[in-house]
Order: sequence, then structure tokens, then C-alpha cells
Amino acid sequence: MSKPKNKPPKRPSPAPRRPAAVTPDAPCPCGRAESYRDCCGAFHQGRATAPTAERLMRSRYSAFAVGDTGYLLRTWHPTTRPAALDLEPAQRWTGLEILGTTGGTAFHAEGTVEFRAHFSLHGHADSQYEHSRFVRESGEWVYLDALPPA
Repeated sequence: MSKPKNKPPKRPSPAPRRPAAVTPDAPCPCGRAESYRDCCGAFHQGRATAPTAERLMRSRYSAFAVGDTGYLLRTWHPTTRPAALDLEPAQRWTGLEILGTTGGTAFHAEGTVEFRAHFSLHGHADSQYEHSRFVRESGEWVYLDALPPA
């Protein structure tokens, strides 16, 4: 019988990184001039609801940036909402560009927001383009789905 060889100890894999903390006084991740507390933080905490489809889009982007999956699910239309969300812990959201909107105001029942969301993942910068549809559900804006590419 041979003697077992000594193997070097296995290094534990690094723990997944969580999104960077956004303090209430920090600039809002959505790119507006207000602090997080006075902008998207008010929506995330339930102190206000998004008055337009664009503001909902911005608040959902900020929810990705701060890792607020509860808000993302609450603001997703029930017919298209997944059962759960598992965000990539290493992904860092770095900026949002609103490219265009249609409808989506207090006078509309639906609207669209075309945007590009910038992020980095494992040190590589990238972006996600989407043209999203939003509808009012019980008087509040919710994300419905992404329009197919033109």
C-alpha cells in the first residue's frame, strides 16, 4: 500500500462581492442630481412611487446598483415577473443613459424607455441596451418587458 501524498491545502474561493454600498447622501446611481435618499431611495423604501415610466426605469437601474431585488420584483408586472432574481455579485453598475421615451407620463397608461446601462464585470466594462415597456398597474408604473430589437 502506498503512502498518501501530501497535497498543498486548497485555497478557499473568494467570497462573492456584493454591490458597493450607496449611502443615503451619496449621488443617486440613476444619474440625477439628487442624493440617493431624495431620489431613488424614496422609491426603494416605499416613501414614494415613481411618477413616470422614466423615473421607474431609473429607480430600477438604481435597484440593480444597490442590489435591491425586492424592489425589482415589486415593480415588475405580475404576468412577466420571475419567481426570484439572482444578481451577479461581481457586477458593478457604472452609469445610465436614457436614449428616448414615449408616453409614460401621468397622462398615459403605458410608455417606453430606451436606455443603455453601463457596468463592469470582473474588470471588463460593458453595457446593456434595452427598449423597455412600462404599464400602469393599480395606478402605479411597473416594468412589463423589453421590446424586440428593431
